[in-house]
Amino acid sequence: MTTTQRAYTDETLPELLSLIEGADSVELKVTVAEHAHAATVHALGLDPLDAQIRQVFFFDTPDLALNKQGVVVRARRVQKRRDDSVIKLRPVVPSELPKAIRQSAAFTVEVDALPGGFVCSGTMKAMLGADDVRQSVHGKRSLEKLYSKEQRRLYADHAPDGIAINDLAVLGPVFVLKLKGLVEGFDRRLVTELWLYPDGSRILELSTKCAPAEAFQVAAETRGFLAKRGLDLGGEQQTKTRKALEFFTGALNAR
Repeated sequence: MTTTQRAYTDETLPELLSLIEGADSVELKVTVAEHAHAATVHALGLDPLDAQIRQVFFFDTPDLALNKQGVVVRARRVQKRRDDSVIKLRPVVPSELPKAIRQSAAFTVEVDALPGGFVCSGTMKAMLGADDVRQSVHGKRSLEKLYSKEQRRLYADHAPDGIAINDLAVLGPVFVLKLKGLVEGFDRRLVTELWLYPDGSRILELSTKCAPAEAFQVAAETRGFLAKRGLDLGGEQQTKTRKALEFFTGALNAR
């Protein structure tokens, strides 16, 4: 599986600054080692019963042809909310995107910054009906109908030739618990996501978004806050999407 994340070095700093300048937002992320999940929830004063339940599905070929080309196709069910779908390109360079795509109201560019590195993504999102995703993953409507004409054009421009959306395998679901709001002692909204994989493994991710101009200041403030709460930020970082794709294609190929 290809690695799109770039490490922080003196050589990549100009690249990072350029990406941030061209992005719509920056999301600062950190994943917590599994043995520290309970301690982290306690340290931040989080109540799991406040979490929103989500189901996340990915769509790709059994050999992950889309992922290898930097295309992520996803759909999501959200408790008491409408479903949504996403076509994501990763990595992207904002200045190199076509003008029509960059100006689309459905398309956003974001830099994800983790302790180990950074990556810039372009995401085109569409809102769906409350039961559309469930109908499609159960074969009662086509996968293609989860995506708008604009999303399908983006897919056709970037996916490998000859692979239609309706040809993709359903990879999922992953159950996700999401908490979003203010935490005592931190004046920015903190997002906590717990991804629960079918084999019993988990990824706990903490994140906060900010404007590009604030990125370095907010990164320092966030790291300082989490360190004061006793959180160890030095552990190996995990990618939610990568783990999901590897798990479900592994199970699919084993069958």
